[in-house]
Amino acid sequence: MSRSQESFFKKEVRNKKEKKRKEKEKKRLARKENQKSNSLDDMIAYVDEHGNITDTPPDPKSKEDINVEDIQVSVPRGPNLEVDPIHKGTVTYFNSSKGFGFITDQLTKESIFVHVNNTLEEIREGNQVSFEVEKGQKGLVAVQVKVVR
Repeated sequence: MSRSQESFFKKEVRNKKEKKRKEKEKKRLARKENQKSNSLDDMIAYVDEHGNITDTPPDPKSKEDINVEDIQVSVPRGPNLEVDPIHKGTVTYFNSSKGFGFITDQLTKESIFVHVNNTLEEIREGNQVSFEVEKGQKGLVAVQVKVVR
């Protein structure tokens, strides 16, 4: 008699694969039987008057009429305040050989760049100055700078 061509290990691997395939088939059938209905009514959610999400529709008897004009979609504008374009500040740093410096605004305490071309008269460190602010390439720039006496 001849021996079987299949070794014990090969039989074991084949039996494991078969067992795994059967378990997978059982799980698939169980899922199919327990499958929930995915109808549109099951997926709809409602928002109650307090903003909470519920699965029950609102009662039509407790419905309130809302005037459409009373709904505000954006933030209401505040009063238009005229902002004085002329700021006051102190020259904290100024290098006359290079022609630039910085002014600290009195209100915002912000450091603003100033160039010698934007000054109306000669300024030095520690001077109280009045100026206007413009947007420059790298930030705010002081223009129309003059010393306050």
